[in-house]
Amino acid sequence: MRKSYKKRIVIDHKVHFGKPCVAGTRIPVEDVLELVQEGIPFKEIVQRYYPDLEIEDIKICLQYAVDIVRSEEVHLEVA
Repeated sequence: MRKSYKKRIVIDHKVHFGKPCVAGTRIPVEDVLELVQEGIPFKEIVQRYYPDLEIEDIKICLQYAVDIVRSEEVHLEVA
């Protein structure tokens, strides 16, 4: 069963120009994903960068990104 991120990721046009953020914070999903991309362990992300997050919030950010890519339409040009 997949975890729902709908209550943990919010989009508000008044916060970071409508970029998705972790609910209850002003932390953009994009910023969290960049730290994950750098190979920083989840625990370190919480301890050093975003003490307002829980490890579950980081996992939800990843799930959000996966769902965005999964729903993306790909159009291939045939030469």
